[in-house]
Amino acid sequence: MTRAMVITVSAVALISLGVALAPRTTRSTREQVIRVTAKKFEYSPSEITVKKGVPVVLEITSLDRHHGFKLRQFGVRADIKPGRVTRVRIVPNKTGRFPFECDVFCGSGHEDMSGELVVID
Repeated sequence: MTRAMVITVSAVALISLGVALAPRTTRSTREQVIRVTAKKFEYSPSEITVKKGVPVVLEITSLDRHHGFKLRQFGVRADIKPGRVTRVRIVPNKTGRFPFECDVFCGSGHEDMSGELVVID
């Protein structure tokens, strides 16, 4: 076997080994993307169901004015500005029902602007 053939065979073997050992992204480890809209005085959807351990990205858009998003139990807080998508990433590590709310006063009815993140097994 010539030196060039040995190098080629070795290179192919190393590349094949690298491909075989490379980490794979499976459907279960991908982020789940959920679109949420905010407007006086509601979030839509107001109830969001996700699976424990599956990363979630909430893409929140305000339809009218500046709002806030606060999910206290997961330490999440974000400003939601009209015309922009705000991405909030959460990896739910516990099951249950967790309230979220607008924490930027948006007028009479502001106290009703809330929802729930429901985390299931």
